[in-house]
Amino acid sequence: MEIAVGYVCAWLVGKARRVGGRVDAEVDRGLDAGVERVHQVVSRALGGDSALERAAEEAEGGEVSVRTRRRLADALEEALEHDGELAAALREALGGVAGAVVAHGDGVAVGGDVDVRAEGGSVAAVRVGDVTIGNPPVPGSPQG
Repeated sequence: MEIAVGYVCAWLVGKARRVGGRVDAEVDRGLDAGVERVHQVVSRALGGDSALERAAEEAEGGEVSVRTRRRLADALEEALEHDGELAAALREALGGVAGAVVAHGDGVAVGGDVDVRAEGGSVAAVRVGDVTIGNPPVPGSPQG
């Protein structure tokens, strides 16, 4: 469910960027025919659903909020519960983008397993900013 919603949101954001003339090569590569097919299936299923409309509005600003993604996932899940043909069409469309990894904005996309470990009081992350381990230095001290 989250994968389908992620693809729909990526497609909407990419479309908004294209319309605005701010397309970059990375977004173009991520918006292949398979992702567009997922969007088409979901759009047909949800039609004028307010969650899909809200996602399209937010995409124009460059990002779809977590809350809207959750609402979109709930609406899609409900539609799937009542329509076996929709479930089959969505599985087929998602199969067309199997292995595709799309990230936009400041996102990180990984196309496989990720194993991040921290041992012995260290820090590990896929992405990390400034980190202080232990007690931070006291301002005005020789270390701070």
